[in-house]
Amino acid sequence: MLRPPILGIFVLMRIGSINIDRGILLAPMEDVSDLPFRVICKRLGADIVYTEFVNSDGLVRGSAKTQKKMLFWEMERPIGIQIYGGDIGAMEGAARLAESFQPDLIDINCGCWVRDVALRGAGAGLLKDLPKMEKLASTVVKAVNTPVTLKTRLGWDANSIRIVDVARMCEQVGIQALTVHCRTRDQGHKGDVDYSWIPKIKQAVSIPVIVNGDVVTPQNVRDVFDSTGCDAVMIGRGAIVNPWIFQQSKHFLSTGELLPEPSLEERVGLLKEHLRLAVEYKGERVGVIELRKHYAGFLRGLPHVSKIRSELMQLTEASAVLDHLSRFLEYYAPPAGTPNPYTPTVA
Repeated sequence: MLRPPILGIFVLMRIGSINIDRGILLAPMEDVSDLPFRVICKRLGADIVYTEFVNSDGLVRGSAKTQKKMLFWEMERPIGIQIYGGDIGAMEGAARLAESFQPDLIDINCGCWVRDVALRGAGAGLLKDLPKMEKLASTVVKAVNTPVTLKTRLGWDANSIRIVDVARMCEQVGIQALTVHCRTRDQGHKGDVDYSWIPKIKQAVSIPVIVNGDVVTPQNVRDVFDSTGCDAVMIGRGAIVNPWIFQQSKHFLSTGELLPEPSLEERVGLLKEHLRLAVEYKGERVGVIELRKHYAGFLRGLPHVSKIRSELMQLTEASAVLDHLSRFLEYYAPPAGTPNPYTPTVA
C-alpha cells in the first residue's frame, strides 16, 4: 500500500542508531570532504558528514593513500564512509575494510557522473545496469553489520528515469536510506533539478529519503523539506562556498529568520582554523596547497578578494598564510588608532 508523504510535518530520520530531526548533511565530495573540512562543517552544525569517495579497487589492493581517506576523528560522528566501484567482489571487500574503521554508515556511490567513473560501470554507470546495481547493493549489505545507505541520481538520462524502481529495490535488499541527487547522469551539475520525484519515492518506500542537488541557501533547505516531504537534505557545493550554511539553515528552520552573514573576523578566523587542521592532518606543504580550493568560499564577496586570493595562492608556508590573513584583516578592521599594515594593489 502506498504511503503518502505528509508535507510540512517532520518525524525523526532513523538510520541504525542515528535519529535526526530534519537532518542537514554534508555530501561526500572528492578532494573536498576530507577530515579538516568535515570537522569545520561538523562544528557549524552538519548532522552527518561523509568521507571523500573511497575507491574499492584501491582498498582491496592495500593502497595506503586510499585507506587514509577513511580515517576520521570521534567528534565527527555520525559519519559515513562512501565506497565506489564496479566490481562486486571488490565492493564486498571494500565494505568489510570500511567497517573495520567503525563508521556509523557505509554509503554506496551510485551517483558519480564523471566519465572516468560512470563509463567504467561504477557510480552513476550502475544506473544502466539495474540488476548489477541490485546485486552489488545486496552483496555489500550482507557483508557488513554497519548500516548501508546508497546515493544515486534520477537516472542515466531523461529517457531512462526509473528512480522509484531503484528505491524499491534498495529497500528490498536492505539499504537503510537513499540519497537522490535530483538530476540525471547526463546533466552532471548543469540544468534544473527535478524535486518532483521525491514525493513519488516517499510514497513507494518507508526508508528515509534524502534530497541532494542545488540546496545552497537556508531558503532552499526549507523549501525542499516543505515541498517534498523528504527526511533530510544533503549539501555539497553549497557548503564549499558557505560552510556556515548548516548553522544558518537550522536557525532558519527553527525561527524563520535569516542569520546575518558571517563577519570578516569570523571568516578569517575560520579560515585560519581550517589551515591549522589541514596542516595537522596533512603536513604543512600539502595542507597549505590543498587549502587553496577553499579561499574563494571563505572570502567571497569581500573587497579586493581576487587580489588577496591570488596572493594567497602563491604561498606554501602556513606562517606566511597566517600573516597575510592577519594583515588583510587588520586592513579592513584595524584596531582604533593603528595604521593599516596591508595595502592591496588593485589592477
